[in-house]
Amino acid sequence: MNTGVTKRVAHFRDQYWERGEPGREAPPALVTALYQLWLVGLLLKLIGSTWDVAWHFKWLRDELAPPHLLNTAGTVIVVGLTLFHTYTGYGADKTSLRLMQAGTGVFLIALPIDLINHRINGLDITSWSGSHALLYLGTAIMLAGAIRGWIKLYPAGRWRLPGLAALWFFFLENMWFPNQHQEYGVLEIASWDRGEPYAEPILLQFAADQIGRPVDRESIVQFSLPIPDWVYPVWGLVAAALVLVIARRTLGTKWAATAVAGGYVAFRCLAWPLLAGADFPLSAVPLFLVLVGLAVDAAHLGRVPAPVAAILGSAAVTGLGYGGIWAQQALDAAPPILYPSAAVTFVVLAVLWVLADRIKVGQAPAQPLVTA
Repeated sequence: MNTGVTKRVAHFRDQYWERGEPGREAPPALVTALYQLWLVGLLLKLIGSTWDVAWHFKWLRDELAPPHLLNTAGTVIVVGLTLFHTYTGYGADKTSLRLMQAGTGVFLIALPIDLINHRINGLDITSWSGSHALLYLGTAIMLAGAIRGWIKLYPAGRWRLPGLAALWFFFLENMWFPNQHQEYGVLEIASWDRGEPYAEPILLQFAADQIGRPVDRESIVQFSLPIPDWVYPVWGLVAAALVLVIARRTLGTKWAATAVAGGYVAFRCLAWPLLAGADFPLSAVPLFLVLVGLAVDAAHLGRVPAPVAAILGSAAVTGLGYGGIWAQQALDAAPPILYPSAAVTFVVLAVLWVLADRIKVGQAPAQPLVTA
């Protein structure tokens, strides 16, 4: 049946589906459409992965669960875009394309490894497994390609800067994602202590059987918080701050880091009542990330040399980050952390921040994302 949709698809194929080298000249409308599809695919992956964490804290793993299907739909779009960039050369220069290809390749290799891991080890709910790390790595590399491609090729206009900010939002979410295990885990334990566990009995029994214990508080703690207490602040603050440092440089506005961090926190706050309304487990939202964004932005406001700004910024991120986690623990809920690890966070972040300042990155000249 020759519908309007099939006619448009055929027209698109005839007009653009031809072999070409990366970075070939493309109509602005085509580049815009391609990167808008990147945002759609990444949004589907975001919604699916956000739902997936809550799902795994309630039920046993199901490869055909709705969150997995949403994530898969987003992945199909991203893989399709990478194939289009590869074959036609439209919408990506050589470096951007290589990053997209490498990231997609790592991600697709990680998928069967993750499936095999679950078949062998059972539940493997922790976000910190090796197969999951490969998924995050692949996503980070492909996002780096999309960000570079956006900076290099996306047409000037009102959506150029907000779209780039959205890509950095997705990058920050991917880097923070494994920390959600602890953010869900601490409330899972609290639900057990209230006598109203979030997890279904079949999941609690499965998790307890994996460690050879009855279903008791010790098995719940092992299921919910199997990660050392130093990991949450060290990984989270170092990774988030570095992402925000580079995001601010590419966005080129005074409060860009705060906007990206605030956008992520706002998304988590929006997801919270939606998950609650659907009777899914809840998580401790990292509100303190807004302070991290403010610290990154503040470090760039002065006229001190870059290494000094990096050291001062690292000190501010560490102090506000650990202080913010402590405040959330006192006022609401936050994962347990090892406070002496603050010294490691500061040193590692300062070194990596100084090194990041030496990396040349492009900047997207456009209307300001936020006002000063």
